[in-house]
Amino acid sequence: MGLAILIGLGVWQLDRKAWKEGLIDSLRQRLSAPAVAFPAPDRWNRLTQAADEFRRVRFRAGFLHAQEALVYTVGSALRPDVSGPGYWVFTPAKLADGAIVVVDRGFVPEGRHDPKARAAGQVEGTVEIVGALRWPEEGGWFAPEPDRARRQWFVRDHVSMAQALGWGRVAPFHVAQEAPVPPGGLPKPGRLTADLRNQHLQYALTWFGLAIVLASVFVFWVRARRCQPDTQ
Repeated sequence: MGLAILIGLGVWQLDRKAWKEGLIDSLRQRLSAPAVAFPAPDRWNRLTQAADEFRRVRFRAGFLHAQEALVYTVGSALRPDVSGPGYWVFTPAKLADGAIVVVDRGFVPEGRHDPKARAAGQVEGTVEIVGALRWPEEGGWFAPEPDRARRQWFVRDHVSMAQALGWGRVAPFHVAQEAPVPPGGLPKPGRLTADLRNQHLQYALTWFGLAIVLASVFVFWVRARRCQPDTQ
């Protein structure tokens, strides 16, 4: 039974390896493609996470800075330029037709999350935004509940923010902004990368190696039992 479990875990890691390589290839293609026109609101419900996440888009909108929310982070696998504790700044933005799309404007380090500490970056008026489409994250078992009084979340779930903070109907996706960089540099936007960690082959070899060790120990045990003299 132990041998079967170890071999099964090794095969599972090989399957994960194939899945991760496909994901990385898909991300690289989407994130390296030119930014396209932002989808019209009547198309939003036809977009899917599997087919459209990480597509780069370009559009014009005006930020509603007074309604921003924060998402605590200690770094990102898709933003190697971000490290240490801080916050993603999520801000609703109004399109020309009045529709609302939420924009992850980028990273601010701990101690600079108060808008007064980065007032230069609260750009007024309509700006042209370039970024990648992202869908809401699901909170894990250990993710704290949001602190609505402080407008602080712990997962990037803009739909939950919109419902809790009264943003109204928003797009089912948010946009991870990569440009423009605001005056003062904060929040710090940036282009997403597809350099995801992929160590599933090492994990698979570890499980298969343990299976070989277990089988070898069992063989030696059987041989030792057969070599023991009969004392009866």
